[in-house]
Amino acid sequence: MWSIFRALQVLSPSLSCFNGSVMRLLISRMTATSQCPPRKPMRKILWSLLGSFLGIYLVAMIGKSIQFDPLTNLFLIGSFGATAVLIYGAPLAEFSQPRNLIGGHVFSAIVGVTVAKFLSADLMLACALAVSVSIAVMHLTRTLHPPGGATALIAVIGGDSIQQLGYYYVISPVLLGASIMLLVGLLVNNLSRNPKRHYPVYWW
Repeated sequence: MWSIFRALQVLSPSLSCFNGSVMRLLISRMTATSQCPPRKPMRKILWSLLGSFLGIYLVAMIGKSIQFDPLTNLFLIGSFGATAVLIYGAPLAEFSQPRNLIGGHVFSAIVGVTVAKFLSADLMLACALAVSVSIAVMHLTRTLHPPGGATALIAVIGGDSIQQLGYYYVISPVLLGASIMLLVGLLVNNLSRNPKRHYPVYWW
């Protein structure tokens, strides 16, 4: 024990110097390199408002028709709410394209259900594994869609009404909800006269 204590005493100046260097590096990397961009035109804001309202309202109706409990319905709205920000707020972004929207949600749902089935005894491990594996799968399939992480997580923590669906969760509400969001996006994003606001940039 004494030898370990002596070794730490000898190393402490070096460790202190190392920690100081790391902190300086981290702080230097956090320095801003640009300014906040200007506000988007009001017309773009209104189109985003309209698209997100329609998309989320229709997804909420799906949850009601399937008769999910309020908490599960809230989880689903949260996942698709993040999708709405991308599709209707940033329709030209890579994460917003149909391949990413459909593929991201579907692959993540499959991962989430699979993890929930085999790791139901350890909720914390299941949650971490569902999200991390879904991100890896989305990267591998070139379908990265950030809300997909929530879709995988909901399959694990969504409660009995989600658990009872099993892999049907992938079809409804996930695929059905994502398809509705896509259809609304195709309609709303292409009604604008702005040539820069078109959707999609690519299909698949």
